[in-house]
Amino acid sequence: MTPKSFGQLPSGKRLSRIQSSPNYRDKAFQNVYETPMMAPEASYPKLLQRFFFEKLPNQEPEVVLPSVRVDLGKVSREEPTITWFGHSSYLLTLNGKVILVDPVFSERASPFQWMGSKAFETSQPYTLEDLPVPDLVILTHDHYDHLDYLAILKLRARTPLFCTSLGVGAHLEHWGVEPSKIREFDWWESAEVIPGLELTAMPARHFSGRVFTRYQSLWSSFLLKSGGLKVFVGGDSGYDATFLKIGEQTGGVDFAILECGQYDAWWPNIHMMPEQTIQAGMDLRAKFMMAVHWGKFKLANHTWTDPIERAHSAAANLGVPLATPRIGERMRMDQPVTGNRWWETL
Repeated sequence: MTPKSFGQLPSGKRLSRIQSSPNYRDKAFQNVYETPMMAPEASYPKLLQRFFFEKLPNQEPEVVLPSVRVDLGKVSREEPTITWFGHSSYLLTLNGKVILVDPVFSERASPFQWMGSKAFETSQPYTLEDLPVPDLVILTHDHYDHLDYLAILKLRARTPLFCTSLGVGAHLEHWGVEPSKIREFDWWESAEVIPGLELTAMPARHFSGRVFTRYQSLWSSFLLKSGGLKVFVGGDSGYDATFLKIGEQTGGVDFAILECGQYDAWWPNIHMMPEQTIQAGMDLRAKFMMAVHWGKFKLANHTWTDPIERAHSAAANLGVPLATPRIGERMRMDQPVTGNRWWETL
């Protein structure tokens, strides 16, 4: 009787592999550093009270957001580009490959399309059918704003490979993705998943779970290496010393895509404040960075522009090049758009 969109918990050989992971202890995946879910003064009743009854002004845009629409099926795949669809969904082209990250194209980041936060309206939204067939889909973790059941149903037949965190494959199989198309990674595991494209899963400071049971699948960031470029896909993560460790071990990255949004002082460990986002990019030794996880859904009690305004200010103060493309705009990762403060013109 459970709705299929909830997914499925790992079992069988997948569960056995999970149980042998060094990151799985006491019947749950663990963060590298101790990570309380909420601040000491917070509680779930207080969170619900704030979310439903203590609305801030400007949490959602009052106008249709501008966006750029190009024919992505006809663009060159050789250029290192990113096309952002809002929040944490984006399309990468890298060394001839097309990579789709955390594709969420449903109207709501929810198990049901009749409830939950509705996506902000944009002028020229893309659909999955507008995108080129991906060589690879990367899924960082199983939360609804990163793993979209309806998107997977559309992608399962035409996508040759899904790479994801350990345990998330149970959801994909439950939704009809062939097991041969699924590759799961534990932290620090690397593989050449496509000829010329190396993928490494790295730690993130977050959690998992689509219903009430948490920590049964892993949450990850990923490093892509191809054609001499290193691209960091951050997923969701609170700030900790892991970013500095990754920067040291990789020798720096060319482009870092980091979460910036849906934060609150009541859950300070599982999402970054915008200033921490910029610091994380500096820790990674990123040549360029981009802030995502904003611009599409209202999932926290801050204004919709607060993430990018604070991140832009912090980056400017520290001299960090922060990419600020418009939704749908195709941008080169080695020549990013850094001066467009488009949200201020609305």
